[in-house]
Amino acid sequence: MIGFPVALIFANGVEWYAHKYILHGTPRPGKPRYSPVPKSMKSHWQHHKIVRTTDYHDEGYEEGLSNWRTRNEVTSLLALTAVTSLALPVAPFFTLGTYYAAGRYFYVHRRSHLEPEWGKKAIPWHYDHHMNTNQDANWCVTRPWFDYIMGTRIKANPELAESNPLGINLPSIIENPLNRFLNKRFPQLRMNQQG
Repeated sequence: MIGFPVALIFANGVEWYAHKYILHGTPRPGKPRYSPVPKSMKSHWQHHKIVRTTDYHDEGYEEGLSNWRTRNEVTSLLALTAVTSLALPVAPFFTLGTYYAAGRYFYVHRRSHLEPEWGKKAIPWHYDHHMNTNQDANWCVTRPWFDYIMGTRIKANPELAESNPLGINLPSIIENPLNRFLNKRFPQLRMNQQG
């Protein structure tokens, strides 16, 4: 049963890594960015261009699988879950967790770009990724966990940002001590302190 939460953490790490190195590619002086999957990088940069010109909305998700960018995203998620399926005989809860994470990723990402106001409030770290001046930061989509761990969470507007590094609404009786603890142990997180 521990495999399910481990899968969620693992999936968030994969999300961060794939977004940074595959979808954005690695900058190279005097050369184009390098990605081991150039088609995915091309698709993602087109997504960025559209989102920047339409105030965070991407009509490609309305078109469904007939849109090549949406089809590429779904195909990539299915390929990742096919790989994690190899662990099913020995780690069934981990494997199920990766299926859940892939489904949740697509749902959250799609909804945020079809309902920009929802996306701005529900996943402000991803909104910042697209709409902030620095688009080479804020790599997580579903939860900001690895952005905090890796120090890549840059808040454009602290009033609109998540109030804790879990990216989950928590009662203040839990959130305030959590943020005080994290600020003390990890000052680079710079979480809001209330109460």
